[in-house]
Amino acid sequence: MSDVTNLETTKTNETISTNPANGEVIGRTKEDNIQTLQAAVIRARIAQKEWASFSFDKRKEYLLKIRDFIVENADEISEVISKDNGKTRTDAISTEVLSSAMAINYYAKNAKKILKRKHLKAGSILTINKRSYVDRVPYGVIGIISPWNYPFAIPFHEIAMALIAGNAVILKTATQTLEVGKIITRAVNSANLPDGLFTFLNIPGSIAGDAFIDSGIDKLFFTGSVAVGKKLTLKASEKLLPLSLELGGNDAMIVCKDADVIRAANGALWAGLSNAGQSCAGIERIYVEQEIYSDFIALLKHKLKRLRVGQDVDYNVEIGAITTKQQLETVKLHLQDAIEKGASITSCDVDETTINKGQLHPPVIIENVNDEMLTMKDETFGPLLAVEKVSSIEEAITKANNSYLGLTASVWTKDSKKGKEIASKLQAGAVMINDHLMSHGLAETPWGGFKLSGTGRTHGYLGLEGMTQPRVVINDILPGVKRNMWWYPHNKSVYDGLKGAMHLLYGKDFFTKVSGLSKLVKVFLRSFYDEKL
Repeated sequence: MSDVTNLETTKTNETISTNPANGEVIGRTKEDNIQTLQAAVIRARIAQKEWASFSFDKRKEYLLKIRDFIVENADEISEVISKDNGKTRTDAISTEVLSSAMAINYYAKNAKKILKRKHLKAGSILTINKRSYVDRVPYGVIGIISPWNYPFAIPFHEIAMALIAGNAVILKTATQTLEVGKIITRAVNSANLPDGLFTFLNIPGSIAGDAFIDSGIDKLFFTGSVAVGKKLTLKASEKLLPLSLELGGNDAMIVCKDADVIRAANGALWAGLSNAGQSCAGIERIYVEQEIYSDFIALLKHKLKRLRVGQDVDYNVEIGAITTKQQLETVKLHLQDAIEKGASITSCDVDETTINKGQLHPPVIIENVNDEMLTMKDETFGPLLAVEKVSSIEEAITKANNSYLGLTASVWTKDSKKGKEIASKLQAGAVMINDHLMSHGLAETPWGGFKLSGTGRTHGYLGLEGMTQPRVVINDILPGVKRNMWWYPHNKSVYDGLKGAMHLLYGKDFFTKVSGLSKLVKVFLRSFYDEKL
């Protein structure tokens, strides 16, 4: 996931937000500093102690108020996202607003069950009197540094998980999407949480990582580039601060010869071009079996030609703007690199006047690709779809796995069994069959990747557990015990009794087991009386 910077800051330390589709100024936000962050952490720690004492049912009531705010203000939120990020309002409501409401509802209603005390079965009859349980304990103060591509949904999943698990939250959204950060704050504040439990800050990206790690937070969730993720990992290692990192992908789509070609083509366009291709889990590489390649590519081109690009004025476009100027240049670089290395391209017809109004780029299908092209090796993060013909599924799997990234992937086939078999061979954190990209919107499914796509998981039961630390409690329920049988004083009979326990449990013949039992009983009985050293 790209996290390049495109800021404009005034002399009065104000960040100016602009609409990437037309350059219009849409807001100004005061810039915060390190001292503000540190003060917010102190307030958050005080508020978190009160919040953690609330029951899950009480926290649930607060979260459902936030959900209701999102539902009641869906139009305004979608418009803010569209103007701040550049995506269409339909993209905004489908991938961000609706999914956030669903996520909050899921976490509010399921966290109690997922995070409840778990009693453990005894691992051996030898220690059956030691009864154990595990409690999930909130970390305390959670820091979230979120990206500009899904500026509402990505942080809201993490905010909801953190809060329902009993944590306080400090949020820094991308500086390119501060207006979204403000409406997130309105949504959270609508629930009247304890003062200081949630704070939104505008800290420059160049110092945010170090500032958060040094601020005293208890865990950091970061979504961004591999390069920044590595720097944060190195910095956090000095404090052993736990990190959850989602660092993007160069995701592959495998189209089997028995796939529904119409569904596959429709899915490729949406999952590859949604949010103008600025999706860390969007399709970038498509591998198609040779038997259906001609049909698939012909349909894909036909459908691509009908897509509309531009600013969302009256819901009449599919492809919106590229959020930052630097990201637009990356897209152009990857496309030019592919052409210079022998690729052929197909794009939809877009009026130059439309393109010149903002940071817009037409969607492009790239054929005759090879593994040396930037778009096949690195994350493009734009509306480019690279399509390659393969002779077999085995070749497709090999090519799909030939990447230093492994966030998501997809398999398209009418044979569910075959789809699952192929999925089991793909090196990705999430694999979809006959779908792509939408797994982030499933609150019940864990989210995260393999390889350099990140570490840790958010969403689902793993995400909720990741907002807590496990604490195990072991209780000895055997009455009258003065000592464990291996406690002092030691002598030969103690040694023989413990060895006898192994013979009783794991001996290969009856006589060995009986002999072990007699020695074990002798040493076990000493547990009930005090023996002087």
